[in-house]
Amino acid sequence: MSELTTELQETKTGKDLYSYQKGAINKIFKSFEDAREDYHLLYQLPTGGGKTVIFSEIVRQYLKHHNRKVLVMTHRIELCKQTSNMLTGFGVDNKVVDSKANLDDQDKYSCFVAMVETLNNRLNEDKLDISDIGLVIIDEAHYNSFTKLFKFFEKSFILGVTATPLSSNSKLPMKDNYDELIVGETIESLIENEFLARAEVFAYNMGLTSLEVGSNGDYTVKSSEDLYTNSNMLSQLLQSYEKHSKGKKTLIFNNGINTSLHVYDTFRSAGYPIAHLDNTATKKQRKQILKWFKETPDAILTSVSILTTGFDEPTVDTIILNRATKSLTLYYQMIGRGSRILNNKSKFNVIDLGNNYHRFGPWGADLDWQKIFNSPDYYMDKLLNDEEIESKFRHEMPEELRAEFANSEEVYFDIKETYKDSVRKGESSKVVLERSIAQHAKICIENSEDVYDAIALAKMLGEDIDHRIQSYAKCISRSTHNFLSWLKDDYRKKLNAYLRENFDTKFEEIHGRPPE
Repeated sequence: MSELTTELQETKTGKDLYSYQKGAINKIFKSFEDAREDYHLLYQLPTGGGKTVIFSEIVRQYLKHHNRKVLVMTHRIELCKQTSNMLTGFGVDNKVVDSKANLDDQDKYSCFVAMVETLNNRLNEDKLDISDIGLVIIDEAHYNSFTKLFKFFEKSFILGVTATPLSSNSKLPMKDNYDELIVGETIESLIENEFLARAEVFAYNMGLTSLEVGSNGDYTVKSSEDLYTNSNMLSQLLQSYEKHSKGKKTLIFNNGINTSLHVYDTFRSAGYPIAHLDNTATKKQRKQILKWFKETPDAILTSVSILTTGFDEPTVDTIILNRATKSLTLYYQMIGRGSRILNNKSKFNVIDLGNNYHRFGPWGADLDWQKIFNSPDYYMDKLLNDEEIESKFRHEMPEELRAEFANSEEVYFDIKETYKDSVRKGESSKVVLERSIAQHAKICIENSEDVYDAIALAKMLGEDIDHRIQSYAKCISRSTHNFLSWLKDDYRKKLNAYLRENFDTKFEEIHGRPPE
């Protein structure tokens, strides 16, 4: 599996490992020596830390000192081939057990590499002899597809490796299948020691309450596509790219093929070099697209799921999360695709359009993996839901609109705090909107020479007004569509009326002179 930095890719002999990798191998072998033969051990190391290097060296040493065989399991065929190549580089002769494999010569091999579904079929058909397998290594162990095979290896030491020891299925926690977790180097340590690049995050405040959660615990493709294919979201995506990543190699993650195709059309229409890739592409198409992406300095690749694991392109400068996820593992996998160091690359950009930063915190935060492993429900229950996340947002005017109010030092108005203050004073809640209207009128007058200018500016405040009304409705717990529509219309009428009635007086108070 491609979990290596450029330097690590040069280290395939099993002799020149980094100190933290040697330390991990020693800990794993000590556990192996001290534990019962059917012990299940889980090892955590961030994407890019060299998990494949570590377990390849473990295989090499195990075969050298033990008279039993080894099986390495992955969840995708591409990872089988990459893992097989890495093992070969460590001097481990191995056989890939795929759907086309001829197993007549299996006695000649001491190491097998197999995809979980193919292996399951072979074992149920009794076509692969596993009676002498002493060590089973599971790559990307957080996927639950592996657990159905554990019954075949009741006398084998099982080593699972993952960047995030949190099960992909909350109903099947990893602690139920593994006896112990060994935590490896932190992302911050790998960054400080120049094994990984540092992420610079640009997190946008997104309205995601329309998203629905499916049976797998994550947002449904349908609700994601309904949201992320609308023109406002596509415009936001394009603008964020142009602001933070224009001309840089960019990888965009989406939740849904239709969304990715809309993204492709949007960027192509804007004249940017972009390709789309999903799991319906043929091997030839995938190879051509990834070759183009690698060789084109300002290439943009919009994708769906397929590049979250087993994809290593150190030239990526920017990751765009054009989707929301409730999966910590997926969050780390997506961002990890940009973390490979290359030449002078020491940092990369992350543009978050899914409130993922607000949900999980910074990539590389000091997470307590032991606590997450032992109490996954406790960790998941602490995550904020979308309404809680969005309630903490401070609505900011877009830069273009803010420029129209350049004479105003402050344009923000806190509806929630104003409401709390009115409650403390025993005032009617309607004073909140009255004060909001007065503040909106003030910033319009500050940036106008006559009442017509002020009313024109007020018309530009539509999104700002809508946000304030939404906040007010939450405060008073009334949010029916008809009520909100009436409130928004009434607010606009009262703002215009306020400007017409008070413009001259307020203008003189603000500017110290009457309007011309």
